[in-house]
Amino acid sequence: MKIPSWRKVVRGASIKSDLEEIKVLFLRYLKEETIDPLKDLGRFVIFGALGSILVGFGAVMILFGTLRFLQDQFRVLDGSLSWLPYVIVAVLAMIISAFTLWRIVSGGAKRRLKVSK
Repeated sequence: MKIPSWRKVVRGASIKSDLEEIKVLFLRYLKEETIDPLKDLGRFVIFGALGSILVGFGAVMILFGTLRFLQDQFRVLDGSLSWLPYVIVAVLAMIISAFTLWRIVSGGAKRRLKVSK
């Protein structure tokens, strides 16, 4: 009795090897589609947070520098007008904060949508 050729193929393949191959494929897919993008997102978040902290620290230093500049260079602001440099720097800080919030709210997605239309 001659064995059909398709039976040779079936006989050579075992369910165990098929399940092992499915497991390997599933784990590779899982890694490529979930773990690697999460690692990339983590790096993006870390660098974004670190950049935000450094830019915020720089802005505070510039505001302190502006305050000291106003206090040192304009002697007319001594005495009864000594509060004026603080008000000027506070208003400047509010303007910078408002501009920053405006740019965050307007976002890049809205600008890209206008370009693509």
